[in-house]
Amino acid sequence: MTAWFKRTDKGIQTATEDKKDTPKGLWYKTPSGKIIDTEELKKNLYVSPEDGYHVRIGSKEYFELFFDDNKFTELNATLTSKDPLKFEDTKKYPDRLKAAQEKTKLNDAVRTAVGKSLGKDLVIAAMDFAFIGGSMGSVVGEKIARAINYSIEKKIPFLMISKSGGARMMEASLSLMQLVKTSAKLAQLAEVKIPYISLCTDPTTGGTTASYAMLGDINIAEPNALIAFAGPRVVKDTTGKELPEGFQKSEFVLEHGFLDAIYERKNLKKQVNLYIDLIQNIPVRA
Repeated sequence: MTAWFKRTDKGIQTATEDKKDTPKGLWYKTPSGKIIDTEELKKNLYVSPEDGYHVRIGSKEYFELFFDDNKFTELNATLTSKDPLKFEDTKKYPDRLKAAQEKTKLNDAVRTAVGKSLGKDLVIAAMDFAFIGGSMGSVVGEKIARAINYSIEKKIPFLMISKSGGARMMEASLSLMQLVKTSAKLAQLAEVKIPYISLCTDPTTGGTTASYAMLGDINIAEPNALIAFAGPRVVKDTTGKELPEGFQKSEFVLEHGFLDAIYERKNLKKQVNLYIDLIQNIPVRA
């Protein structure tokens, strides 16, 4: 028997510093079972070339996608949530916030920024699902409101990228107040005729859908995104009926008149800026 099958030396001879761990995250498996190299996935804007599945991404990736050369100025970056209700479930709310901040390196569930997109200024508010499910608390509402104020003051178009599980339970009624607050701010934006494009990504649900996500001059979405108020399980339990295939996915929502269009991620920058040019009745950028 050769040494391929029989150890010639007893014990493990490899020095600790020479040991190599198997790198984590080399492959990504889509819901349909397709396997893709993570580096290839990143180069393809986190969209599987095998089946077109759009992997969830956050504000970092959307800023890279929309802002020219990824150059932007972040707005109100240091705002963080307080605990006015002294809320506690399995964890105290401040402890949950601290854990989320350490895990995600984010201060809350939305980031806002201004920069050039196809050569023209654009204000973007992009939500991060990784931060407590993208839940909409008072800081989320305040940052969106301030970003809209900036758009009004500077006369710059506004893009909202929604990705949220809805209102933040730990802030109760204070969270629900953000629906009214952001909707009122968007009404002010409309009064001064500044374009607002709403991009719904997976998932856009609850109070987010019930407020700013559906109030755009143009409402668009990525393919196969969950867009709903209550989730499919809740709807099924409430109505006691079987739901149609693809219920509450962006294609279903488009078919029923709640969206204007669905675009693949690679086309978003061009299409958003095209809509802005058309709304403002200015020459279309190449």
